[in-house]
Amino acid sequence: MAPPALSACAEAVRKQDNDRFLTALFAPAPVREDLFALYAFNHEVAKTREVVTEPTLGQIRLQWWRESIEGAFEGRPRRHEVVEPLAMAIHRHDLDRAQFDLLIDGREADLDDEAPADMDCLVNYAQVTGAPLVRLACQILGAHDPASMEAARLVGTAWALTGILRATPFLARGHRSRLPLTLMTEYRVTEPALFDGKPEPGLAKVAEAIAGTARSLLKQARDLRPQVPKAALPALLPATLAGHYLNRMEKALYDPMAPALLRPTLGRPLAVGWAATIGRW
Repeated sequence: MAPPALSACAEAVRKQDNDRFLTALFAPAPVREDLFALYAFNHEVAKTREVVTEPTLGQIRLQWWRESIEGAFEGRPRRHEVVEPLAMAIHRHDLDRAQFDLLIDGREADLDDEAPADMDCLVNYAQVTGAPLVRLACQILGAHDPASMEAARLVGTAWALTGILRATPFLARGHRSRLPLTLMTEYRVTEPALFDGKPEPGLAKVAEAIAGTARSLLKQARDLRPQVPKAALPALLPATLAGHYLNRMEKALYDPMAPALLRPTLGRPLAVGWAATIGRW
């Protein structure tokens, strides 16, 4: 017997954001589709820079999503395969409008191809593009408490930093970088060499510093674990995946351009499954 077909949102997340697809599978069945709608929305907003040819078009796309979210909250959602199920999730769980606005506004930074000035700028970018999503996922799961919201902020920021490291080769091919300029200068790494695929040896030191910040945030989040309800676990499972990817990078001596990092690994779903089984993200 063939398995049931996935919804449009679930299929989009499975193909485009498979890490979060895996984590959502461990959510209770009644809210799983709501998570898929949320994650599909995030993908639509996050890919803005990749699907437009100039910043003005990106601004238009982001404004479309602002208006779509406004309509969803006002009970008049646009007819769209992501907007309609997301509107139902918003009203079913009384989701926080401000978190959606933060996610959309944060993506405006993607339209500026300049690298962040320093680590603080990078962390701020990671927080506004990563934390609101995890907070909304916690709300869908019924975890509205302060400890869950703070753990979500920390995990979301760490996950975004990890994603930035993993995206370094992809961004470099498009002559873009999210690596802090102060670190690049300190370790004598130049953007032209990075964009040519032949970065200086100091790139590993830059990546190690960013990875260290991500690990520190994950530790702070896990220190809150005794205060966080078990219901929040599916939203916080990206912490497990972030640790998995950071460990792989460490084995590659923090070379973000290492070919081994591009290969899939069985360790990813196993890590998520084990973390969900024992209830420790």
